[in-house]
Amino acid sequence: MPLSPASVAEQEYLKQIYLLHEDEGRATTQMLADRLGVKPPSVTAMIKRLAEDEDGPLVRHMPYHGVDLTERGVAVALEMLRHHRLIELFLSELLGVPWDRVHEEADRLEHVLSEDLEERIATKLGNPTVDPHGDPIPSREGVIMPREMVRLTELPVGATGVISRIDQQEGPVLQYLASLGLILEETVTVQSIAPFGGVVTVRVGMGGPDSVHALGGDLAKHILIALACDEAEGSRR
Repeated sequence: MPLSPASVAEQEYLKQIYLLHEDEGRATTQMLADRLGVKPPSVTAMIKRLAEDEDGPLVRHMPYHGVDLTERGVAVALEMLRHHRLIELFLSELLGVPWDRVHEEADRLEHVLSEDLEERIATKLGNPTVDPHGDPIPSREGVIMPREMVRLTELPVGATGVISRIDQQEGPVLQYLASLGLILEETVTVQSIAPFGGVVTVRVGMGGPDSVHALGGDLAKHILIALACDEAEGSRR
């Protein structure tokens, strides 16, 4: 997937538009301004630039309805995500950088990663499909492998599954989850769900009382679970 000649700023806009569609289902000027920490007029000017790119539009903008990526825009966004998530995994797996610190480092490096180094990193890591937080890593061709997951808040009492993705990745949140043992590939079992407030009590792994933790619903919904085989079969019946 050859690197687009888009500037660093343009690459970042395209990546954030993609992520907003993934997270919120749409990307508006105000959403982009909030996420990027800039003023709406700056977003409007950049959207116009991306829509009028000399090699073909990277976005489509409909006033009052937000902005969508064109096929070219999606390709650039996925390439940036591939760079970012490979760097995160490289830092975590090979350099021992904690999972709550890799995001900022990857933000700085993703725009300068060469195609050759990208492929060397991917090969060294065994061509991985997820990063340290469980986010999917696009393939070199821009393909994301689908996975079946549910939010922790959607599991019934007694259900067991494996933590497969954390989609709230602020440093303090990740540090707190790690302190509870709630990390990728760890098994959790739902012990109770409070009738009001959505507090979810889980047991981590096969541990004793010290491995039982109560999580607020707002946090629990950001923990995505791959069901155990028997649970997955039951959910399809």
